[in-house]
Amino acid sequence: MRCGCTLLAAALLAATGACAAETIVPPGDGLAAAIAAANPGDTLRLAAGVHRGSVVVDKPSLVLQGEPGAVLDGLGAGMAIHVTAPNVTISGLTVTGSGRSLIDKHSGIFLDTTADHAIVEDDLLKDNLIAIYLEGSHSTTIRRVRIDGLRILRRPERGPAISVWNAPGALIEDSDIAGGRDGVFSVTSRDDVVRNNRFSDLRFAVHFMYTNHSMVTGNVSIGNNVGYVMMYSDHLTLDGNVSDGDRDHGLLFNYANYSRITGNVVRNSEKCVFIYNANHNRFEGNWFEGCRIGVHFTAGSEGNAITGNAFVGNQTQVKYVGTRNLDWAEHGRGNYWSDNAAFDLNGDGIADTPYRPNDIIDQVVWRAPAAKLLMNSPAVQVVRWAQRQFPAIHPGGVIDSAPLMQPPRPPALAKLPPRGEAGQAQ
Repeated sequence: MRCGCTLLAAALLAATGACAAETIVPPGDGLAAAIAAANPGDTLRLAAGVHRGSVVVDKPSLVLQGEPGAVLDGLGAGMAIHVTAPNVTISGLTVTGSGRSLIDKHSGIFLDTTADHAIVEDDLLKDNLIAIYLEGSHSTTIRRVRIDGLRILRRPERGPAISVWNAPGALIEDSDIAGGRDGVFSVTSRDDVVRNNRFSDLRFAVHFMYTNHSMVTGNVSIGNNVGYVMMYSDHLTLDGNVSDGDRDHGLLFNYANYSRITGNVVRNSEKCVFIYNANHNRFEGNWFEGCRIGVHFTAGSEGNAITGNAFVGNQTQVKYVGTRNLDWAEHGRGNYWSDNAAFDLNGDGIADTPYRPNDIIDQVVWRAPAAKLLMNSPAVQVVRWAQRQFPAIHPGGVIDSAPLMQPPRPPALAKLPPRGEAGQAQ
């Protein structure tokens, strides 16, 4: 045991006159006793080998520091580590073997309501039902962790890799997350940040429900069912994220309002973006490529600004089932459309004619899919010719009155993996 006062425990040590200690904990079942004997601010250094888990960390400012090869095994019972004190740090450990009850929130690391300002860093969490659960703790930091979920269960039976419930100020960054149900699942929280993480082999990479004033930035989602799912959440920022090969949707907004979606890249999904009853959001500077539908926009979404984006090589650039006229240009600047065969005679970077992604035939096919049988008929070709000659007979829908001639290229394009890598984690 060594003694050395630290700034982390300065306030407590000043009150008690004690000196923070560092204790080596050998493998086996001695960790619980070492925690019981420790003082606030002590460091317990876990030696290489397997340590018996299902321990409760109830000392403020305690540090659990794993030596290389240190494993904490919950042995399939409850929480491998249950933190109930503030300012606890868990670092350098492999944590495995949680219980398997979703109702009881069995987790590799469970941060309880009183575990404010906890730090979980540089850990490997493997084969846990839920890797890390934040239940009501404030200002928690999770960084540089690697999570590999309980793959022996079917995906719907697994827990989220990181579950956040009413944990304001949570920071989740620089981590590699795979094999759970959702990567980050946040419910009823606020002021959280999810940034610079990599997500694979999941249902949803990031899933927000009733999570407001939060940020999702710089993440990469590869080969999941859906990339970023924002539901019943307001005042969000999604910036510089990548979704590559997420099967159903890259970005999904359902009752998500007053948010900024900027500089994101979505490639090779069924739908790059699905906007459903989402209002007063701003989509700007994003790159949507190679999807069956670039943007599916429906169900009364109002007041959204969609400008300065690049729609590249999508089978259907926009699907808008409605009769209202929506102009996706703002202050003389619209979006780039790869299928827009337009001219720019004055060289101002704006096409000389407006762009309409859909016509009346598209509307008919969406409402009556059997009409696809008529797509090559002379009658359909005559209708489409007439619409080109007489734009006034177009139905209501999306128009870009100032389409761009060159695509804006967000910096997040540099994060795209080489073609063919997406989905390899499946």
